[in-house]
Amino acid sequence: KIRAVIKPKQKKRKINPFASSKLVMSEYNLEKKNIITLYQAKGFRDAKLVTDSVIRVSPNRVNLKIHVDEGSKYYFRDIEWTGNTKYSSGKLDTILGIKKGDVFNQAKLDTRLFANPSGIDISGLYMDDGYLFFNISPVETNVENDSIDLEIRIYEGKQATINDVRVIGNTKTSDFVILRALRTRPGEKFSRTDIQRSIRELAALNYFDPEQLDVNPVPNPANGTVDIEYKVVEKPSDQIEASGGFGGGFGFVGTVGLSLNNFSTRKMFQKGGWNPIPTGDGQRLTVRAQSNGIPFQSYNFSFTEPWLGGKKPNSLTASVFYSRQTSQVNWTDRNDPNRQRLHTTGASLVYGKLLKWPDDYFTWSHSLNYQQFKLENWRAFGSNEIGYTDGISNSLSYQTTLSRNSTSAPIYPQNGSQFSLSLQTTLPHSLLGQERDYSTLSTQEKFKWVEYHKWKFNASWFMNVVDKLVCVPHFETGIIGLFNRNVGYSPFEQFRVGGSGFGQWAVYGTEIIPQKGYADNSISGDPGNAQDPDPLYAKYSIEMRYPLSLNPSATIYGYTYFEAGNTWDAIREYDPFEMRRAFGVGVRMFLPMFGLLGFDYGWGLDQTTPNNKLGEKGQFLFSIGQAF
Repeated sequence: KIRAVIKPKQKKRKINPFASSKLVMSEYNLEKKNIITLYQAKGFRDAKLVTDSVIRVSPNRVNLKIHVDEGSKYYFRDIEWTGNTKYSSGKLDTILGIKKGDVFNQAKLDTRLFANPSGIDISGLYMDDGYLFFNISPVETNVENDSIDLEIRIYEGKQATINDVRVIGNTKTSDFVILRALRTRPGEKFSRTDIQRSIRELAALNYFDPEQLDVNPVPNPANGTVDIEYKVVEKPSDQIEASGGFGGGFGFVGTVGLSLNNFSTRKMFQKGGWNPIPTGDGQRLTVRAQSNGIPFQSYNFSFTEPWLGGKKPNSLTASVFYSRQTSQVNWTDRNDPNRQRLHTTGASLVYGKLLKWPDDYFTWSHSLNYQQFKLENWRAFGSNEIGYTDGISNSLSYQTTLSRNSTSAPIYPQNGSQFSLSLQTTLPHSLLGQERDYSTLSTQEKFKWVEYHKWKFNASWFMNVVDKLVCVPHFETGIIGLFNRNVGYSPFEQFRVGGSGFGQWAVYGTEIIPQKGYADNSISGDPGNAQDPDPLYAKYSIEMRYPLSLNPSATIYGYTYFEAGNTWDAIREYDPFEMRRAFGVGVRMFLPMFGLLGFDYGWGLDQTTPNNKLGEKGQFLFSIGQAF
């Protein structure tokens, strides 16, 4: 246990993990102090290092010899509070969480008094209520045999009010974009938690180097005020996206796009605002195109105003998109009158609101979505998989999503969680107006207006295991419901599980649930028949991540994952143990210009159909760019 806290550091990383470490004396002199910290955490208050020696045993090898005097083991006895008028001694005892007879632990005492990363501490209790000038000092009043009495002396002082809040270091981002994200306001009481939350919000903007974010409170005890100065360092936030993958039976599909994440429409009409593009007001503009040539093309445009009206963090996003698919039967002949095509056109308007209850990590969004599916002699893959070949289907839906995001960082979060629960629904067209016998109607007549209600739930947790090693469990599920069983499930707006997620073209507005290691759509129903959907899916995964570099200009982390997913025809058939399993490894690299670059390889472990043993023996994927 002692050796574990002073393990020598390597000057350079070695390929062989079992190789001996280099002795770096400066590192060793710092880390040997951890021995005393370890002893004090076990009650050995008087432990000390007597001597230590470095003994050379060969030209390139040394032994370390350390003489420790452990001393006696001590216990807490009586703890008395003095100077406290704001809070009772009983409440302070509860927060301290140390009882008579507990093993003396200096680290635990300091944590509960000054800074508790996993809960509330005494200093935080006072400083979150404005007591910036608060001071606390634990004094040992009696040491008898193996017991220690403490007197914890408190100076409460006056409550401090915030006088001024300012930001320095922002060369591109407008002051109001930063100030509106802060939780510290002039005229409010000082709060340590509000400052910590403000730093998190600045990091979440993704405009600044999170490693260089800093805050400097400047107190003025004479008048009981404090000025708060935030220091930021700008980093590139706009991204060029270029991603690609194989799947869907069509070979390679590529994506190119441009995301301007700190755009400014206000500066578009100002002199000198284009440098080279208008930036700084926190708006987001994205243009994206995806294609594998003639068979599939898709174009997307979206614009987001994160503070609609400028007073509250209510966002508004407008987007439009168009995609065209051409059947592989005759995609090379542009003049063929029998050419088969499917056009999908759509638009959406999304309004998001930051909630204050249950806490201010929650957001609630509402969206209105429209899609039109236009078929022209469409017999994809040589079959009438939708149920009709010419005509138009429409989907007008409303979606509401309740989500919570408390992650510590946008690129490599080490703690926190993400949850979302959503409902997307159309009008029950078949139940409105005149009664009709849907068993006699054609597929095109049934789905001239698509109807469904779709429920989804996603949850991810980020847990720092040790030394920045992060474990990420994830669960997601979705189910599609019917308003009228005589109408049946629509061939549009389905779930398809399996593959890379790049094969978006042959699935008619359907949500793709990637599962690496398997062919595209191979886990869902009949992938060649849109009339045979599986309305329920579930997917579990666990991922272990470790950073190779957390430098903001080149964040790199490797990971390994295990995941399992499947689809079912109905809720009564759901079996959490009947899953298609996969595992894999990968590397993610963040470069400010391109976003996340990803390389991973996945293996499927289970057969997807009786005639398909593994679906895919292995699947390599890469991506350049990050989707938000």
